[in-house]
Amino acid sequence: MLTTRDREIIRSLAAEVADIAALPAQDETRALWRALNGLRPARPMVTIDQVCWNEMNVDDELTPRCEHPVCREYEDALRRTLYQWRHCRVDMVVEPYIRVPKAIHSTGFGIQTEERIAVGDPTNSVVGHGYTNQLASDADLDRLRTPVLIHDAAETARRLEVAHALFDGVLDVVEQGYDPYLSVWDPISAWMSVEGACLALIDRPAFMAELVRRMVSGYMTMLDQAEAEGLLCHSQSLIHCTGAYTDELPAPGFDPAKPRTKDIWMFGLAQMFSTVSPAMFAEFEITPNLPLFRRFGLVYYGCCDPLDRKMAEVRQIPNLRKISMSPWVDEELGASEIRGAYVYSRKPNPALLAWPSFDEAAAREHVRTTVEVCARHGCPLELIFKDISTVAYQPQRLWRWAEITMEIVQAARVG
Repeated sequence: MLTTRDREIIRSLAAEVADIAALPAQDETRALWRALNGLRPARPMVTIDQVCWNEMNVDDELTPRCEHPVCREYEDALRRTLYQWRHCRVDMVVEPYIRVPKAIHSTGFGIQTEERIAVGDPTNSVVGHGYTNQLASDADLDRLRTPVLIHDAAETARRLEVAHALFDGVLDVVEQGYDPYLSVWDPISAWMSVEGACLALIDRPAFMAELVRRMVSGYMTMLDQAEAEGLLCHSQSLIHCTGAYTDELPAPGFDPAKPRTKDIWMFGLAQMFSTVSPAMFAEFEITPNLPLFRRFGLVYYGCCDPLDRKMAEVRQIPNLRKISMSPWVDEELGASEIRGAYVYSRKPNPALLAWPSFDEAAAREHVRTTVEVCARHGCPLELIFKDISTVAYQPQRLWRWAEITMEIVQAARVG
């Protein structure tokens, strides 16, 4: 039961967000993201995401006040938006609406994980995982099932009813469809462990090739279902922590009641392939995933996996627009490979904020090096500061990183 007090708290926070969302700066920043994503950047762009929120609370800005669990979820999201806007906004966009996810559940591939968890900081959601191999024999392939999406329309209606009761007259309420996450190797690393999967690539390549083939087929069937039943999302604001605004999507013939994969971005990655050869990367990741890449409007590829020495393979991806350059790449090599053909999506090293003392000069040099390398090679550049597991309980470090980085990119305007 929603209480009057909870509703008042939510509407007060929502009103603050609405005021920010109405600022002309939001349209200006959207335009900058569209320019970058269209490979005609005005300057490098910056986002901050995947923050260690357990270390961020200052002056009770993030302290929850609501009692109802649903209200607490909305309150948490609103407070984080306001906090980031005040302290480390960089190139964030504050939208004039609340997204309400449809109640969509995937049945998955039928393989369960068995894991051990190592906890460092009990207040932090970042933990270590040790997985037990669930696909030890060839016969285990037959345990795979084709994923099916199940939409609980009644639950979606209930969620929307609650959201309208909380936000009507302050923020718009937008129904959010399924935003597919289609990694092959992230699930496999959890089913088999990274060690188990890597050994199987050497010892049981035919098994692994068939595993990947079945997974891609399962994803394709699931996407067909999502399109047929109108379950996909559209009008993405973000694609893996970065602005997704573009003039190229949705595709011609778009129907908001039945979005298609070609109307949206896809995010792909194979993080556990960081140390495999380019040939193995092509055989087990790029080639089998081509049917998935082809059906999406635009593709953002990579995450923590260093891709600077695998660019010949990455360039085979259809509809590719952004390529991740992780903290472990040779930046000069990566930029010389990307040039103006794609967005150089740099992931600055979050370890710079984790040391006992914060070295501002090192942080500045780290960012400046990327900006200068990309300028030399004509690369459209975004800096995506993510995977921030700790700031040593000094949130001001992140605030200062944001200030330093924006000083550098503002001085790097094109033209």
